[in-house]
This record gives sequence, structure tokens and C-alpha cells, in this order.
Amino acid sequence: MQAQLTWRILLSLVLRLLFLKPVATGSCLSDAQELIKQLQHQADIMQDTSRLLDPYMRIQGLDVPGLKEYCQERPGVFPKENALLGIGRRRSFLQTLNAKLGHILHRLTTFQLELPEVQDFVTAKMYIYGIRNNIYCLAQLLPGSSETAEPTQAGSGVSPPPTPASDTFQRKLEGCQFLRGYHRFMHSVGQVFHKWRESPSRSRRHSPRWALQKGARKMQPSMRGKRLVTRGQLPR
Repeated sequence: MQAQLTWRILLSLVLRLLFLKPVATGSCLSDAQELIKQLQHQADIMQDTSRLLDPYMRIQGLDVPGLKEYCQERPGVFPKENALLGIGRRRSFLQTLNAKLGHILHRLTTFQLELPEVQDFVTAKMYIYGIRNNIYCLAQLLPGSSETAEPTQAGSGVSPPPTPASDTFQRKLEGCQFLRGYHRFMHSVGQVFHKWRESPSRSRRHSPRWALQKGARKMQPSMRGKRLVTRGQLPR
């Protein structure tokens, strides 16, 4: 027991060191397209139910006919894909996603305390820390980094209260419903980033390299419509 506690403390310290805010580590990439690619990859990994939902159902005894059918996503907990795609501004989407991931982290911590033998919750939190790190970095490359968040119809970021847990089975069922929605939500997030990669022009316009190239082109004098004047000859 003491060895398990020591291992968890060490793992917690390692996670904190690995996922320090980029403002402290200075580890942000300057390539927006590469950040979007990483975000899509991270979201695609976390949509896999074998990483959280499947082991949770197995340990809780819900992976049997007659019970697994009840493990469906609760409406209203996570925004749907259409709602995410409907957020016009990329900055607003990142703010919405970051807030939702914060609530997911809180819930995963609760799962981790209830089921310490499931190490998948630790791994999932590591991925979410990485996603939030990349969100921060990508937001720095978008215009208006100091602007406040805009209201969005994709969900306020606050999950509705869970179903009252009158007994142990109800708590298990509510947990698997949350995880089912979480995996679906990450799939939707991955689809959004996939569409961003299909239309990279907006991200490229916001990259520092593009801005420098644009400024250099503006500084070049235009020779269009001008005649060369030889030394000693005045224009007529």
C-alpha cells in the first residue's frame, strides 16, 4: 500500500513537470498548422473507448448484455459536432474546448480517486494536459490574443448536474454515460481540427513567418509603370 502511494506521488510530480504552462517553459511551436495536426492526433487518440470506457465498464460489471445498453451518452453534457462546427471564430472554439477540458479533468480526478486501480485515468489526464498546452500555444498565433471570450451556443462549459445517485448501480451508470459522451466529444473535436487542416489558409495568415514575408513584400518598391532614367538624362 505504501509503495502504491509513493508511486502515485512520484507520478503526480512527473506530470506537473511535463505539462507546465508554456508561458513558463517557452516550449510553444510557431507553426500553427503543426499545432493543429498535433491537436487532431491527440483528439483522435482520446476518442478510443478502449482507453477509458471499456475498462471502466469491465471493472464496474457493466459490460454484460442487458446492462451495457444503458451506457449511452446523456444529452446536454457535451456539445454536439454541429454545435462545435458552428462556432465561427477559431479563438472562441479554443476557449470553449479549453473550458470543457477543465471540467473533464475534474471529473477524471474523481474517477481516479474512486478507482485507483485504473491507471487509464492517469494516462487520459496526461493527454488532456497536452491538448490544453497546444491550445494555449495555438491561441497565441491567432489575432486578438488579449480579447475576452465570446459567448457561444456550443455549451457553457458547465455540465448539468449528474443523475442523483440513489445507489451504487446508479453511480456506475452515470459514470459510464459520462465516459461515453467524453469519447464521442473527442471524436467531434478531432473532426473540427481535421476541417481546419483542410483549409489551412487562415492559420497560415496568422503565422509569424507569413507576417514577416508579407511585410517584406510591402517594403519592396514597385517598378510597374516606371521608366529607367539614364544618368544625365532628364525625363520629358
